[in-house]
Amino acid sequence: MTAGATVPGRGATGPGRTDVVPGPRRLPGLGNLPAFARDPLGFFVRLRGHGDLVEWRLGPQRALFVSRPEHIGELLTGIETVFRHPELGWAFKLVLGDGVVTSEGPAWRRKRALVQPAVRPRQVRSYTRTMTECATRLADAWRPGRSIDVRREMLALTQRIAVRTLFGADTAGREDVIGSAMDVAQRAIGDEFRGITLFLPPWVPTPGRRGLRRAVEVIDAEVGRVTEARRRSGEDRDDLLSRLLAARDEEGLPLSDKEIRDEAVTLYIGGHETTGTTLTWAWYLLSRNPRARLRLGEELDAVLGGRAPEFDDLRRLAYTEQVVKETLRLFPPVWLMTGTAKQGSELGGLPVPEGTVVWSSQWSAHRDPRWFPDPESFRPERWEAGEGQVAPDHAWFPFGGGARACLGARFAMVEAVLVLATLAQRFHVDAGRGVVPPKPGLTLQPGAPVRAVLRPAGPHGVTVAS
Repeated sequence: MTAGATVPGRGATGPGRTDVVPGPRRLPGLGNLPAFARDPLGFFVRLRGHGDLVEWRLGPQRALFVSRPEHIGELLTGIETVFRHPELGWAFKLVLGDGVVTSEGPAWRRKRALVQPAVRPRQVRSYTRTMTECATRLADAWRPGRSIDVRREMLALTQRIAVRTLFGADTAGREDVIGSAMDVAQRAIGDEFRGITLFLPPWVPTPGRRGLRRAVEVIDAEVGRVTEARRRSGEDRDDLLSRLLAARDEEGLPLSDKEIRDEAVTLYIGGHETTGTTLTWAWYLLSRNPRARLRLGEELDAVLGGRAPEFDDLRRLAYTEQVVKETLRLFPPVWLMTGTAKQGSELGGLPVPEGTVVWSSQWSAHRDPRWFPDPESFRPERWEAGEGQVAPDHAWFPFGGGARACLGARFAMVEAVLVLATLAQRFHVDAGRGVVPPKPGLTLQPGAPVRAVLRPAGPHGVTVAS
């Protein structure tokens, strides 16, 4: 694809046509890597400003950035057919192994068919009591006037939920071991992805890679210990591990120990890291938007009246869900998607040279004023049915899309809504009005601690004196 080619979209050269335009100035050999590494989020927003289809270079890689929802949809739905699944670096592969997120072709189809039953709506419903029990226990431990690190509290909570729904009670007392190793993995993946080590072969040692290897050894040992204990016991529990152990493919074959490890780690990250991050950003945004916090409290008071939420309450917790969706718009844990063009690939009706990496960014697309008026404002009501302009498909895609959409999306949404409802009807997590910058890594984390004071929430969510 060369500059000057046209596809339907913005920047017309004729009726409904747009150019593929060159991106920012490139450096010899490095392309746009330095600008991307300094500020990936800002870089993607600037790329969107060049046009809907923008050519750029990540080091030696030829790249194309897409901004229009229809092109994003082609990318998301074309993975496995038109585009190869992206190679996201040695660190990413070491942590997730050959699980459903990283595998391709027949291996991916087999694993998805085996894992998907564990996260179907009926199964997710069975985990909701664990979600609310863990959140209620945290609320019981909180005290008005106490200062907390919001991210630490939310990650500890979602870690407990993930461990109980994934492993049952098998990891009791060892959650911190897994959590610490996962934190190392998160940082290592983010550091590698933003730096030159993304292009270094796996045998090149760096301090970050050595630390990551040690962390993965801990993760492997813990998952292996729990899996072997469960297999020896023969016990069938109502958790994800039992479902992975019981899964059989079309030929009646079970998952291997390595496959169970890879899927368990994938589900753990999806059920812990992303939801904990979403809840952290939700408290941050609610603190900066008192009207939204008041309306949230009014809904919780009307629907729950002080009791813990249940699965059947979800349909009536409409505004609570809108708060979560708007948080995912402004601070999507997964902030980019990529695919590599296969031979004969097309996008928008135009050929894309084989090997071109096609990029899209939730961070950039979710802030596009064409689809989201006043895009920087936190407005949960924009998700109400009939509220003004409806964003087109693939303008909001926090869980990806197409056949490779996140398997745990339903689990994550249910967990976020129930946890937020449980805690918000009892406390206002007052993080003040200060600005916390995001830091992109494996997920989009706060770039500074989110400190907050716990204040009791009275009727209708009104903060009362402590």
